[in-house]
Amino acid sequence: MHMLNTGHLVETLGRFVHAINGQHVDSFEELRPAYIKAINTLRPAGLQAESEGIKIGYEDSPWVENCKERNIFPHIVGPASLSDGPTREEWDRQIIAALDLIEKIHPGLRQMVDLLVTDIITLNSGANGGGSANQMPGIVMMSPASSWLTLDYAMCIVHEGLHTGLFVLDTVYPMFTLPPSELEQEENRALSAVKIGEKRPLHAALHAAAVAVPLMAMEHSQGEHVLVDQYTASLRDACDDMQTKRELFTEYGQLILDEMTEWAKADPIDFDQVGRGIASPEFAGYRPQAAA
Repeated sequence: MHMLNTGHLVETLGRFVHAINGQHVDSFEELRPAYIKAINTLRPAGLQAESEGIKIGYEDSPWVENCKERNIFPHIVGPASLSDGPTREEWDRQIIAALDLIEKIHPGLRQMVDLLVTDIITLNSGANGGGSANQMPGIVMMSPASSWLTLDYAMCIVHEGLHTGLFVLDTVYPMFTLPPSELEQEENRALSAVKIGEKRPLHAALHAAAVAVPLMAMEHSQGEHVLVDQYTASLRDACDDMQTKRELFTEYGQLILDEMTEWAKADPIDFDQVGRGIASPEFAGYRPQAAA
């Protein structure tokens, strides 16, 4: 699967960097610093990313105030309450453990997170979920439930990391023939794999279906099946519904949709295929056809 493939992400991230500031990335070691330099040109002053590691923040992070000012994730930042020292220590412990678990489940997923995620802002807001936005490249907002286990933290990080990856892929290789404002029109909505039974703008429906794939695979790898049971039918329905709007996808978007549909429609679902999709050179390259 191109959307999860490490080689494809690395190649596309290099193109993303070059498109923003003209920098050519000559080695993998240069990629993360080049990405940071590129997204720092897109971030507000005073909210620059660090070249290495993932910074953990809380409700006093300047990103929270930025979200409030721009009305981004109001359901997370709005009701957030003050967190004490022990709470923050537990969040930190779980995030570190979650990153280790992601590495254990598949090193390629950890590599995606390490390349794309710069900050995890953890809040106590009762939202019990996370958020990421293309206006905030590298930022993961997280509001964990008190019942969350390390796997829940890990899945939230991968979930939002892949959203960021999809933003990058869509920037370099546009997936849709219409702008987001038109994809939000009623006739261009499709079923969500996650918000079951709900129609969402086509680009949001694609994102929801895409992130369901690694979450299901991660859960399966740990012998759990709640999301697998919950999303299998809805992911198939979402893919079928998106296929009826195939003309709104570019050639590249159709490729992403078709690979995901093929995986979702298999019975039984082949979870090993996700691992192969992450690592296989088969999915590493992509070249759009030249115009005639």
